[in-house]
Amino acid sequence: KKLLDTFGAQVFSDHERYPADVKCLSLLYLYVGRYPRNNASRNKLIAEHIHRKSRRARGPWICVNCAALAENLVESELFGHIKGAFTGALADRIGRVRAARGGTLFLDEISELPLSAQPKLLRLLENGECQVVGQPSPGQVDVRIIAATNRDLAKMVREGRFRADLFYRLQVIPLALPPLRQRTGDIPLLTESFLDDFAKSKRLSAPRMSRAALSCLQRYPWPGNVRELRNLCKRLIILHSGKTVEIHDLPGEIRAGRGVSSGEGGLVFALPEGGIDLVHLEQSLIRQALERASGNKSHAARLLGISRDTLLYRLKKFSIPVVE
Repeated sequence: KKLLDTFGAQVFSDHERYPADVKCLSLLYLYVGRYPRNNASRNKLIAEHIHRKSRRARGPWICVNCAALAENLVESELFGHIKGAFTGALADRIGRVRAARGGTLFLDEISELPLSAQPKLLRLLENGECQVVGQPSPGQVDVRIIAATNRDLAKMVREGRFRADLFYRLQVIPLALPPLRQRTGDIPLLTESFLDDFAKSKRLSAPRMSRAALSCLQRYPWPGNVRELRNLCKRLIILHSGKTVEIHDLPGEIRAGRGVSSGEGGLVFALPEGGIDLVHLEQSLIRQALERASGNKSHAARLLGISRDTLLYRLKKFSIPVVE
């Protein structure tokens, strides 16, 4: 609650042209944009803040990652279906839209929504109509849509990969969230919140961050954005539960203040003048890959450009636990 209140208020204060009272947004559809390579964590925080501060706060809060939906089932997942609507439809399905009735539906990675499903979403936004698969006529549903993406939707419209009418319908209030490196003042609050949450989930004591360690985190550029910070906090919970985290407890690349970034020429490793701890760097990259792959070792190995067997060897070598 503290994280949402503070973090959400800070973002809205940076966009003074938007209403200060989020309650008046309860009937609008927001497009929460991202800076390139930003990740979903902060978008979800802000979207949840909008929901919790609106008149819909007592209604459902439903999150959907459009990139994770199977293309042949996306309409059924979102809008529901009736029994017998297609092969395998053995029972009625309410769908995410109707499940969020009276509340908020957060569509992350909206750019990944198939073109075939976009007309139905447009009809929902324009007329409040939900076309259930297998039903001859649509029904009415009261739901607010918040959408987020890391893609340039305007470019996708020009390329014919996203509907122009849906794009402009989503653009009622565009809100761009800067990357973590541009909001270093958020780092202490985010770190405290992540450590507390992970400690409770693992029934461990949260470590305390020394002032010097926090300053070190604020100097680091965070190329992996909030996801990278979350990953670090998970590591600190496992290795330093109940202790005070000092600078020497942080990974080498963070102590050096240099990240691993992806530019046009591929991966660029900025080697500081004083050198770097290569073992710590390798361990950090493995942890980041596992985090991005949600613990899936095969996917993580592909992200690292190594075989699954090689990854398993390194996990054993470095005694790296996989946090699902």
